Amino acid sequence: METPKTNRPLSEIWQCVRDRLRADVGDAAFNSWLKQLELTNIHDGRVLMSVPTRFMRDWVVSHYAEKIRVAWSDESGSEPQIDILVRPSGQAAQVLKDTSGEPVRERPVDQGLAEAGAPLDPRFTFDNFVVGKANELAYAAARRVAEVETVPFNPLYLYGGVGLGKTHLMHAIAWHIRERDPTRRVIYLSAEKFMYQFIRALRFKDVMQFKELFRSVDVLMVDDVQFISGKDSTQEEFFHTFNALVDQNRQVIISGDRSPSNLDGMEERMRSRLGWGLVADIHQTDYELRIGILQSKVQHMGAKNVPQQVLEFLAHRITSNVRELEGALTRVLAYSNLVGRPITLETTQEVLRDLLRANDRRITIEDIQKRVAEHYNIRISEMHSARRARAVARPRQVAMYLAKQLTTRSLPEIGRKFGGRDHTTVMHAVKRIDELRQNDNILSEDIDLLRRMLET
Repeated sequence: METPKTNRPLSEIWQCVRDRLRADVGDAAFNSWLKQLELTNIHDGRVLMSVPTRFMRDWVVSHYAEKIRVAWSDESGSEPQIDILVRPSGQAAQVLKDTSGEPVRERPVDQGLAEAGAPLDPRFTFDNFVVGKANELAYAAARRVAEVETVPFNPLYLYGGVGLGKTHLMHAIAWHIRERDPTRRVIYLSAEKFMYQFIRALRFKDVMQFKELFRSVDVLMVDDVQFISGKDSTQEEFFHTFNALVDQNRQVIISGDRSPSNLDGMEERMRSRLGWGLVADIHQTDYELRIGILQSKVQHMGAKNVPQQVLEFLAHRITSNVRELEGALTRVLAYSNLVGRPITLETTQEVLRDLLRANDRRITIEDIQKRVAEHYNIRISEMHSARRARAVARPRQVAMYLAKQLTTRSLPEIGRKFGGRDHTTVMHAVKRIDELRQNDNILSEDIDLLRRMLET
């Protein structure tokens, strides 16, 4: 190991560098990211330092590399190249006697997890997630899992339709855990990629390494679990991986497009396991939440001069999912920037003509009445009748609720389609169903199912 251009002992220089970094970044950041940084080797003008994990290495390189270089230069009197590496698994925090000058290789487990997992989207954090009645339980559960040291419920199962925020919450959990404790091994991937990795392991006769890799994690996050429905061999392996992690008190987080009990093609024992912990659903967004999402996106993008009436128009007309809603706003903003025209209600309607026409064409009140009547096994004529029996009144209220959510018809227009009822009756039905959905999971699932069937 080479010595710096100074008579001071190397240990003294290194301690001074650490003290300077602590004073520069503060105790909290130092303890989180730099406390485990160790001097590994000095060779051929390069100073090699190491940290325990790849994620920590990436963060230190991105945020603190220049501060480390300046501190070392000031204390040692030299101008070296600083390389941050990953310590081999099991290596104690100490100065390593590596004189070859070659970078220390990443430990196999960390490298394997990085290759097996999917990248996280930096936009999907808790700070960027808009909370409303439709997603407040899922959000609260996600925050709890991400913030506590012990496993609060296992697994956490998030479910809801396409584009409602499941993946956003999954990424947010992973980001928060990694920032709070970079030493925890967190892997996020889709069920499809899990299946691909398993099939690849079978093909190359490397199943034991596959098992060791996925059972070594502290947090396993699998998105869109419905993808492995009907895939018997993958389900079998996922079942055993799931059990092994839960038995070790490791956190498992799963998402799907429906509740565990409704996962067709999934073995009964697997459905039972998925329902062991906390099952949190994300409902379709209401108008207030859609407005909040649009306002948040406008603020995040730094967009100015977006009239409130444009946001209200989008929130009323684009109701299918958050992804489509945000995409519509992005199109309007892009058009304004590229063409140089101000954002108005008229230009918004012009730019989104195809999307709005598709939404209008997609669903009619008659479609809703027919689908709801079939689902609850009543006659369509009951939608217009004066009968107040619960078996008829509740489906009628559900149909009114969906008509309000999925069409652009006014309350009086909806009332006329239901036997000439007054608009206050429709308002009562919408409010009643909204209230019931908060505590009645069966009704909530019925409505989500009906909505998905109507929108396809």
